[in-house]
Amino acid sequence: MHIEAITASDIAWQEQALCAQTGADFFFPEPGSSVREAKRICALCDSRSACLEYALANDERFGVWGGLSEKERMRLRRSEENG
Repeated sequence: MHIEAITASDIAWQEQALCAQTGADFFFPEPGSSVREAKRICALCDSRSACLEYALANDERFGVWGGLSEKERMRLRRSEENG
């Protein structure tokens, strides 16, 4: 069994991310709720690419990460696997 440790440098971007300053409600909405506000915040965030990379590498299944919803990340994973 292989366990990969997450180091502080791997998640240092989180301290600078705009989501850390706004709260999780926007980024983990109730099912069926809009993610528009979360995506707007992500679009302004300098940590967006690091956030998306983290979400994909760690198979984050819920919430908005790096400006993409769960469904959008799933489509991205599929396209990368097929391409």
